[in-house]
Amino acid sequence: MIQCTVEQRGGMVTARATWNGALLASSDDTIVVEGNHYFPAAAIDRTYFRESNTHTICPWKGQASYLSVEVDGNTNTDAAWYYPEPYEAANEIKDYVAFWKGVEVTADASDGVVGPTPPPR
Repeated sequence: MIQCTVEQRGGMVTARATWNGALLASSDDTIVVEGNHYFPAAAIDRTYFRESNTHTICPWKGQASYLSVEVDGNTNTDAAWYYPEPYEAANEIKDYVAFWKGVEVTADASDGVVGPTPPPR
């Protein structure tokens, strides 16, 4: 079983995700995996998100589901992803949301909780 190591937790630094001038998510309880901040589901502003039909498979995290972001009539397709049923190695990020495709996440890579490490190949 893969263990997680806590670097910093709670209140040290707040991570924020923004796109097109909108604050999509804000939390001081993110989990960092492979350089990505995963935000708790409760930390995202659901008014900006729409479920996508896109899914991908990570060999150690499982099947990712995607969300598109809509702000002021602009859509960033599949700009966020999460793992609704991750493999055991990535269970700590279940339902946590990460971003890419131009969404700006501000916080140092060392902020938050260091999540599961990919198994060796």
